Parts: sequence; C-alpha cells; structure tokens
Amino acid sequence: MFNEKVMKLLNEQITKEFYSAYLYLHFANYYEEQGLKGFANWFTVQAQEERDHALLFTKYMQNNEIKVTFEAIAKPDTELKEHMDALKASLTHEQFVTASIHTIYEAAYEARDFRTMQFLDWFVKEQAEEEMNSSDNIKKMELFGTDSKGLYMLDQEMGTRMYAPPSLVL
Repeated sequence: MFNEKVMKLLNEQITKEFYSAYLYLHFANYYEEQGLKGFANWFTVQAQEERDHALLFTKYMQNNEIKVTFEAIAKPDTELKEHMDALKASLTHEQFVTASIHTIYEAAYEARDFRTMQFLDWFVKEQAEEEMNSSDNIKKMELFGTDSKGLYMLDQEMGTRMYAPPSLVL
C-alpha cells in the first residue's frame, strides 16, 4: 500500500529527528558550560521537541504497519567557539530538516499518498515556526548579545521557555 521511497524517507526522518535532539543537547551543554543557563534551557526544550517529532514519525509508521528501522545517531560535530555559533548552526540545521520534510512530502505527492501528505502538513507548519524561532534568536543575540546586561536579560528570557508536547493527533 505504501510507496517504498516514502517508507524509506520516513525511516530516515526518524534518525534525523533523533539527531536533532542530540545536536540540541550538545548546544545546551555548551551554554551550560558557559554559564548561560537560559540558553541551555532553550536548547534542552528544543531537544525534547525533536525527540517527540521522532516519536511522532515512529508512531505514524507503526499505526500504518510500516516497518520502523532505528539507525545509529551520529555524534554532533559542530564546533562551538562563540555564543552565536550554536544559534547559527541551529538555523542551518532547521533549514536542513525543512528540506528533508519537503522531500518526503514531494515523494508522497508523487506516489499519491494523501495520508502521509496530511500527516506531514503539521511538520511543514512546525518547520516554518522552527526556522522563525532560530532566526529570531540570532537577531536578538545580534542586538543584545554583545552587551553584558543585554546578554543577561536575553539569557533570562531564554530560561522561561517551557516544554509543551506537540498536539498532533495520529
């Protein structure tokens, strides 16, 4: 019933989402080491979101009796030297994930797999939000991050982010 290419891409997306969580924990650890606990919190929450995205893909596949294959998750190789590095890497990574979601959507469209397209609609919207958040973080850091008081206030703001599980119903 399901197209082989679509199934393969869905499986690959699970690994990409788990990698995203791992990458954001790497960023959170960097900020924790720098004493920026608010930034660390922001990326820890982001890691939780990404993990849940992987689980949503997994559950969708299971619900549709598509074999799930868990692959190894690569070690993050992003070198972080300055506070801005993780923020810029986050935006680049979200753009990569967006392109990946679009690739799956295109394959589902070509296969006339409307069920998967409908499932992916939420992720398309989510990725727009993810890219906007990453871009906003960069802009805020550019505006306030070079001033110690501004950085302190930005760190406090980042620390207020709380985790909210996705509301996607499968």
